[in-house]
Amino acid sequence: MNDVQTSVESYDVSAFIQGIDALRKEANIPGLSIVVVKDHAVVLALGLGYADVENGIPATADTPYNIASVSKPLSAVVALRLVEAGLLDLDRPMAQYSEWIDFCSAFSRQPSIFAQDLSCQPPSHTLRHLLSHTATGTPGTRFSYNPVLYSWASRPMMAVANNSFSSLVEQYVFVPAGMKNSARQHRNLPLRKDLAQRLAPPYTLDNAGMIVRAPALPAQGDGAAGGVVTTVLDLAKFDVALDQSVLISAKSRAEMMAAMQSINGKEFPYGLGWFVQDYKGHTIVWHSGWWENAYSALYLKVPALNLSFIILANSEGIWWDNPLDKAEIERSKFVQAFLATFVVR
Repeated sequence: MNDVQTSVESYDVSAFIQGIDALRKEANIPGLSIVVVKDHAVVLALGLGYADVENGIPATADTPYNIASVSKPLSAVVALRLVEAGLLDLDRPMAQYSEWIDFCSAFSRQPSIFAQDLSCQPPSHTLRHLLSHTATGTPGTRFSYNPVLYSWASRPMMAVANNSFSSLVEQYVFVPAGMKNSARQHRNLPLRKDLAQRLAPPYTLDNAGMIVRAPALPAQGDGAAGGVVTTVLDLAKFDVALDQSVLISAKSRAEMMAAMQSINGKEFPYGLGWFVQDYKGHTIVWHSGWWENAYSALYLKVPALNLSFIILANSEGIWWDNPLDKAEIERSKFVQAFLATFVVR
């Protein structure tokens, strides 16, 4: 147990930490970091295991990780901030903002699972469809998680702001939230040197089931689906800034965390950058992150209780293979441990 911060008196925090560490070992995760935020304050923050196994560097609450798809809520904040500024319309056709038609046509012919049932004509896709994962089939009629299309959502944001997407995240998220240990990276933007030196390297399992360093991760573009390196404490700052309307208005936040509805009134398990589902009488707003054989992450909010839980790992061990067309947060053992301690009592 490393770098423990805690001030939660009415919960069995010791048993919770022991349970999380047992799950870490069960999932063969070398190191992970967690934070719990209650009523806009960090009440628990620590690291477990090793951020760097070979060099014996322990994981702490200040350890940076690549958070993969947990970047999506941050990207959605940028979109809504641009909407508030009058620069962006989520319901304007994508084709009016970017070279969407050419991309959609080319991608729809690819063998990728994320290209299946992508219908490009007529060109009726909007940014709202991409940010809510309702872009496949007839846009707005079904939910199917699609990180490739979500990544493309950065294009209209860059077009209206005349700036790189990474610069927009810096301007509208990192700086106002005070996230000084966070940065974007992509094929044309190396990771900031101070973070690169502290970054938890990724690990995987070899054929014998032994924990080994993962190979170098493939380079990605400046897209909205991922690209963020940060710490649990910085994500806690994001959490507080989001809830206190520092980043976007309360109205925009409510829109972001409201389950999207189809044209027939069917409710989907996703808002704008967040999964949304009910669990034992509580609305749970969450997002997972998974980089195969490298990193995993989870960011969960219980808005009615002003309660949030964030966990980052240097392997894929947090991931529970959530289906593409559903939200099944209850399948996560880490979430079950958290909810059993802090929510369902």
